[in-house]
Amino acid sequence: MSVPVLGLGTFRLKDDVVIASVKTALELGYRAIDTAQIYGNEAAVGQAITESGIPRQDLYITTKIWIENLPKDKLIPSLKQSLRDLQTDYVDLTLIHWPSPNNAVSVEEFMQALLEAKKQGLTREIGISNFTIPLMEQAINAVGVKNIATNQIELSPYLQSHNVVNWAREHGVPITSYMTLAYGKALKDETIQAIAKKHNATAAQVILAWAISEGYSVIPSSTKRENLASNLLSLHLQLDAEDKKAIAALDCNDRLVSPEGLAPNWD
Repeated sequence: MSVPVLGLGTFRLKDDVVIASVKTALELGYRAIDTAQIYGNEAAVGQAITESGIPRQDLYITTKIWIENLPKDKLIPSLKQSLRDLQTDYVDLTLIHWPSPNNAVSVEEFMQALLEAKKQGLTREIGISNFTIPLMEQAINAVGVKNIATNQIELSPYLQSHNVVNWAREHGVPITSYMTLAYGKALKDETIQAIAKKHNATAAQVILAWAISEGYSVIPSSTKRENLASNLLSLHLQLDAEDKKAIAALDCNDRLVSPEGLAPNWD
């Protein structure tokens, strides 16, 4: 899997807040940063990365193409603008943020435009986000599975999406989990807290370690230095079979991100 196992998410973080978060994360050892055109923070993220002084080749930067930029005549120009904002010649991964509502732009059209961006060296890898099984199938048909580095989906102890995950695994599409902590809701879960106490860990570490042990990449965000540092330690937390069974039992199809007019027909 080419996508780093643990990265920093920047959803909902802007201006000085995202600059501070990215700089702190990079100081602590994070090297993967996830942003998106619609977040409105690419320029701030780019400023933080530049000011950090960390060599570009040591970083893994992800951005996502917004739905307005999916037509083939807009996708590459929009990505070039993202590169200018991020102050870099290329990103490591570019995702289609959401499939085109009502199939206004076909999967084939935007995936082939994204593949062209890869061929031009604007992005090292390409992938998808919020894609269902039928949409993943279309994406594979458009560019080949070898050109799909990940499908980034909402995934947490409360939304484990086994159908999507199992299909992706069978067809060779790696999964990146976003909203892994369920907007913080899962941190208060009694089962999670009991596992955390057992391992002398935090609830966040338990959830992230669970997701990583399931084979997913994770991109939690935080504005607090202690939480950023703590989340990194999830890489070293080993859950046992009993822990994983208890977390598996929390699945209740509780989806938190499903914007009206944007979300596909979920599996």
